[in-house]
Amino acid sequence: MTAYVISEVEVLDEEIAARYREIASKSIVAYGGKYLARGAEPQVPEGDPPPAARIVIAEFPSMQHLNDWYASPEYAPARTLAAAALRRRLLFVPGVPTD
Repeated sequence: MTAYVISEVEVLDEEIAARYREIASKSIVAYGGKYLARGAEPQVPEGDPPPAARIVIAEFPSMQHLNDWYASPEYAPARTLAAAALRRRLLFVPGVPTD
């Protein structure tokens, strides 16, 4: 069953964030993931807008792939950069079974 990482992102340092995106992108692909939305500005037809200005959605083949990616040595440098460059909230969401 697929799994998704949804990230609400506010960029604090664009230069460091660019390095983050490069590393994160390669690591996502290495763990079977792909971007569905990247840096998108959401429309909010109902409710309060998220505090972040950008939304990122990546799809993984399974929650195990997603968790392996997040804890991976390939993604670790990006996590360090994210701490300096971004204010964000990450959500890990399981997909719907497709029978």
